[in-house]
Amino acid sequence: MPRISDPSGKREKKEILPALTGLRCFAALNIVFFHFSNPKWFGPFAPIVDNGFTSVSFFLLMSGYILAYNYADRAAAGQLKTRNFWIARFSRLYPVYLFALILSLGMLQQEWYARSHAQFAVGVALTPILLQGWIPTLATFWNTPAWTMCTEAFFYLIFPVVVLWKRPKRVKPLLLLMLGLWVLGMVLPSLYMWLHPDGDLHPGRYTDGFWIRALKFSPPPHVPSFLFGIALADLDGMIARKGLHRLLLGVLGMGGLYAILYYGDHMPYPLMHDGLLMPLFGLAILGLAGQNLIARFFGFFPFAAIGRASYCLYLLHYNLWNLIHDSHILERLHLIQFDPWLSYFLLVMGAILVMLTIERPCQRWIRGWMKP
Repeated sequence: MPRISDPSGKREKKEILPALTGLRCFAALNIVFFHFSNPKWFGPFAPIVDNGFTSVSFFLLMSGYILAYNYADRAAAGQLKTRNFWIARFSRLYPVYLFALILSLGMLQQEWYARSHAQFAVGVALTPILLQGWIPTLATFWNTPAWTMCTEAFFYLIFPVVVLWKRPKRVKPLLLLMLGLWVLGMVLPSLYMWLHPDGDLHPGRYTDGFWIRALKFSPPPHVPSFLFGIALADLDGMIARKGLHRLLLGVLGMGGLYAILYYGDHMPYPLMHDGLLMPLFGLAILGLAGQNLIARFFGFFPFAAIGRASYCLYLLHYNLWNLIHDSHILERLHLIQFDPWLSYFLLVMGAILVMLTIERPCQRWIRGWMKP
């Protein structure tokens, strides 16, 4: 049922959705495996790992859903203060982002030799202030996954405005709106495949050109997915948490995702990177936001615990993996025979440690310091 704002002005405490936190665990691990594994190691899950880049698209859509789930009612009641919202998001995003850049300082030497002096200077200037994604050639500068934080920062910037966008209050018109956003999300990838601006007639994972980088790494192409997530939160509020329908939605979404990813090599890569999978991501989220067997599985405490550290894991994994292996520390400790599984364990433990010692303390400190 739709949620009604409390006329007393007190905020309604949102129901915790541990299954979605657990799903973030698997999405973050999938990105790690995508970057640093052989998909064949994972047997029937190989298609999921082989197309692990789609987990980033899931996170971007999920951000719209989570923000709307937590803030849409307050915004509708006029209780969302833009300054406080931005402080809350900055305190959540930036401390770990900055720590990841410090941890990745060694990458700057490689960037220096790989780029012109002008590109290097612009990259050093823009990356700390979350603007590197607006220049596609520099989107992955310094810390490869950090381009996503540039996109997230843009989403946070526009959210206080777009959340006030008047959306349908009935299911059918809302579904039509979401259909429109899905189609909109596929416009730019379709244009790319039609026009071939980078000269590659069959673009794929290893295609590298200005326009494919703009499509993958700059914020604007991902806006429809973010808006889809906001609308999805509205739809979620219209569906009871209990009941078989939530389970069926989850099974349909996850089954559809597996089928698409299984044939991922035959799917158009630009569409796979964001727009195509929106409805299936939405179905999976609706299913796991319910109370059913699948939700209980993904809500299992260890999954949820890693899911809470998924932001740290995502942001740190790339350069921390390289740091572990470039230092040859595992060889020196005679532990290399346990790799890569030991490295995966170290990445997860490192992410949890950073969450507990940097993310949360800094978040509390920044909010207290900037509190009006």
